[in-house]
Amino acid sequence: MANLFTRMKNSVEADLHDLIDKQEERNPISKLNQYLRQSEREVEQVQQLIQRQYRLKEEIKRELAVAKEMADKRKHQAYIAKEAGDVSELYEFAIKEQAVYEDRSAKIEHLLVQIGLDLKQLEEKFTLMKQKLKDMHIKRLELMGRENIAKVHHKMDKLMESGKDAVEGEGQQSLEIDDYMMQIENRVKANYYEATIDTRIAEIEKDLKRKETVN
Repeated sequence: MANLFTRMKNSVEADLHDLIDKQEERNPISKLNQYLRQSEREVEQVQQLIQRQYRLKEEIKRELAVAKEMADKRKHQAYIAKEAGDVSELYEFAIKEQAVYEDRSAKIEHLLVQIGLDLKQLEEKFTLMKQKLKDMHIKRLELMGRENIAKVHHKMDKLMESGKDAVEGEGQQSLEIDDYMMQIENRVKANYYEATIDTRIAEIEKDLKRKETVN
């Protein structure tokens, strides 16, 4: 049962990732946004690591101060023991401890120099990372502007095309109305002629007879 659930979960996740990938292929801005979010997280992580390195440097400086202080202390103690004529265990211990602390101080100083160089390189790379991230933000704004312009052109073209179709449709409708009115007018004339033909012909016939009588 657990294996079946795992397979179903993996299948759903695969389908989801495939859908997201297809959407990103159709929308480069979405893909860039995702890359920007990932880059911003990475920049933040790098910044935190650099800050941690500075804290480590400060801690190592404190260790250096302690080592130097102990080296000077053992050196002074060895001097006191020697001046007192005590060159036995106390003097030997102080001399050995002084050497240990001086050696430790030298190593820490070398480490601090190396850390300083490393931090300088890290800061330079971090600055480049932030500049690249800023360039990507500008690129994102550029793509958004281009996408917006494309949408505006598309809507304007669609509106103009709709207006053209409407005008053409109105013209066709106007022609159909003219034809209809012409048909009505012709029918009215036909009905008028049909209703008045007998009377008019009779009047014309009377006029002809009067002219014949006069002549």
